[in-house]
Order: sequence, then structure tokens, then C-alpha cells
Amino acid sequence: MKLTYQTAAAGLVQLGVMTLLNVLNGGYSVVTQCQKGGSDCVGNLILSLLYFMLLTAWFTGLWFLAVAAQERRSPRLALLLAGAEGLVLLVAVFNARHHNYMLGLVTSIVDALLAAWIIMLALRLAHARGGRVRRRKITRTLD
Repeated sequence: MKLTYQTAAAGLVQLGVMTLLNVLNGGYSVVTQCQKGGSDCVGNLILSLLYFMLLTAWFTGLWFLAVAAQERRSPRLALLLAGAEGLVLLVAVFNARHHNYMLGLVTSIVDALLAAWIIMLALRLAHARGGRVRRRKITRTLD
């Protein structure tokens, strides 16, 4: 399956993968904090749950935006999606540079790759200006 303008499918992949990785990150954080004898194990659990809900809401919103941009073939929505994914990319790169453990690094790298992929799809959709997205054919001139 070629994903030339299917931002909805890419957004759904991003939502699923990032939700799974954030559950793993939150679980790892809570377990390591409680094993080290941290005094505020319940507080860390509550903060991890709130952080998970916030991230899930953000990626769900991005997915809705991706679906709307694809269905309406709207250049404005596609550019808005590319800008929002640009913010995700910036945060992912920042997190990758300041990771505390390997799972956090893997999560940041996967997040950055998915965001870059969706940015590319959204920009192709915006460039099509409501029409079909297709490859540019290379024409050769005979000299």
C-alpha cells in the first residue's frame, strides 16, 4: 500500500504506537521509582496517568486533524497538521537528546520518525491543493 496522501492512516499508526510506548514508559518510570524506595510512589503513578491521558488526547487530536485534512483535501488543514507535527518533532528531538534510559530514547526516535513521515505526507497533500497527489514524471529531452 502506497501512502501518498493518507494522513489518516499515518495518524492512526502514530496514535497506536505512541500510546503503547507511553504506557511502557509510564510503567517503567513507576516501577523503577517504587523499587528504589521512593517515598511518593502513588504520586508518581498519578502523574504518570495524567501525562499518559494528556499525550493520548494530543495524539488523538492530531489523528482527527489528519482525517479532516485527508477527507476534505484541505491545504490549510494539511499545513496545520504539518505545523502541529513539527512541534511533536521538536519535542521528540529534545527528549532524545536528554533521555534517561534506553526506552525513552527509543520512544523519542520513533516519535520523531513518525512525525517526520506525517509532515511529509501533509506537505504533499497541501502541495496538491485539493487535487490528486501524484508523482512527478521525469521528462527527458533529447539534445
